[in-house]
Amino acid sequence: MKVKNSNFIDYVKIFCRSGKGGAGSTHFHRSKTTSKGGPDGGDGGNGGNIIVKGNSQMWTLLHLKFKKHIFAEHGGVGSGNHKHGKDGEDKIIEVPLGTVAKDAETNKILFEITENDEEFILVEGGKGGKGNSHFKSSTNQTPRYAQPGIDLKEGWYILELKVLADVGLVGFPNAGKSTLLSIVSAAKPEIANYPFTTLTPNLGIVSYRDDKSFIMADIPGIIEGASDGKGLGHRFLRHIERNSTLLFMVPADADDIENEYKILLTELKKYNPELLDKKRILAITKKDLLDDELQNAISESLSEKLPETIFISSVTNFGISKLKDLIWKNLISNE
Repeated sequence: MKVKNSNFIDYVKIFCRSGKGGAGSTHFHRSKTTSKGGPDGGDGGNGGNIIVKGNSQMWTLLHLKFKKHIFAEHGGVGSGNHKHGKDGEDKIIEVPLGTVAKDAETNKILFEITENDEEFILVEGGKGGKGNSHFKSSTNQTPRYAQPGIDLKEGWYILELKVLADVGLVGFPNAGKSTLLSIVSAAKPEIANYPFTTLTPNLGIVSYRDDKSFIMADIPGIIEGASDGKGLGHRFLRHIERNSTLLFMVPADADDIENEYKILLTELKKYNPELLDKKRILAITKKDLLDDELQNAISESLSEKLPETIFISSVTNFGISKLKDLIWKNLISNE
């Protein structure tokens, strides 16, 4: 299958350089009446910072895909008459909520952006040097030195997006996740009958009763071994980390519904055991393939250890309203 180009970019590696601090001035006051005045050298300006800022209107890191080098402005040098050098302009990188910043060399997490307008300094600019006026003393009336500005900092950093959604859809390829999202929200995910149709997480706002709503994310299908990097692997599993409720989807015509659920659960556990602490719902999809007798037989065969289970059909809308009620109940209990 040919992978299409996508506007959803959830990982970028960027080179950032802060501004260098400006040097302090070594200057002495001179005027028509004063030929040998005291030191009046001003301080250098501070170098600009590289700042990461949350923007709730952004959903992708696409704008950084072709902008790999980001530089802040250097601070200006100080001058006579105690004039400070100009501070270097900060460089602000706007990112979607759910973006994690890492040091590319150590892979250490530096911070994560979760709120609109939240800001963190990714790379700090150098401080400006002090002018010679700071160094005047009773024993040294004419200091002929000033501080140089502190040098810039630079390095490679990783920005990684984890989708912020209330409900994450988890299932093998063709479990019906994209179809469900398309009928409960205004999202228009690509739908086709072959594995890995969904190559990027699709977000949909699901309308609920009394003008309430919640966000649902169709996360690309995982396969057995995804936690080891098979299939689409870690790149997509990380989007599940932020969902407060996980909706597992297994088709009614699966060879072994309970075993399929267990495989999905095992993959999540291998990737991050904390995922198992989230609320879980099991939706058995494609109810339209079952008559009532067969549905009852499947229900009776399922273990009591499974999470709350519901039969749905995105084709006939069977169970969809009940599913929304169940999801909302889980979301409220998580608050």
